[in-house]
Amino acid sequence: VVVGLARKDETMQELAKKLSEAKEPGKLHAVKCDLTKEEDILAAFQWTDKELGGADVLVNNAGLAVLGHLQDGNTKDWSNMLNLNILALCISTREYLESMERRNNQHGHIININSVAGHIIFSSRDGVYAGTKHAVKAITQSLRRELVDKNSKIKVSSISPGITRTEMTGSNLDLLQGNGSLDPSVLAKAVVDALGTSEETQICEMIINAMPSKFVIY
Repeated sequence: VVVGLARKDETMQELAKKLSEAKEPGKLHAVKCDLTKEEDILAAFQWTDKELGGADVLVNNAGLAVLGHLQDGNTKDWSNMLNLNILALCISTREYLESMERRNNQHGHIININSVAGHIIFSSRDGVYAGTKHAVKAITQSLRRELVDKNSKIKVSSISPGITRTEMTGSNLDLLQGNGSLDPSVLAKAVVDALGTSEETQICEMIINAMPSKFVIY
């Protein structure tokens, strides 16, 4: 059972319908949620706890990339990226962990979808976006250490894809020139692989690039 959060739930509703019609196993619940609003996130977790008994796995997948130089940057764009790329992840993770603690469940998994931009700067236009993704890397590493200090068995994984063909890259099509790009299904498989590890192991960091690609991390 998956709960999908989206500001516009039409896409999630359509996907849920397709899964149902295809008689695929499992169920997708589409929940309308603006992840830049804390009250929406809290309401989504409350709904999940009440209706489904809580979530065992959290995938922080939402993101926004507005590329540009710092000198002529737009404050609203910066604020939107900070709110979605960092604060939404932190709030969601906090609510998930509090729910897990209330249910005395210490066998969950948090998967943060980061970016190759969270590891290396490729362009002077990466600016604030890369800054938010470097923050995600630091937060993920710190969270993993926090849970170890608490003797928790909740796993924390980070998946950093290169350019992926999503709505987000649609506004940055120049990045695709001379670069391979990933189909979202590749990222979905990476999430499944991370979830498939044994109880004694976890995938801490996974970096995925298409071939060929200039965005190589050495």
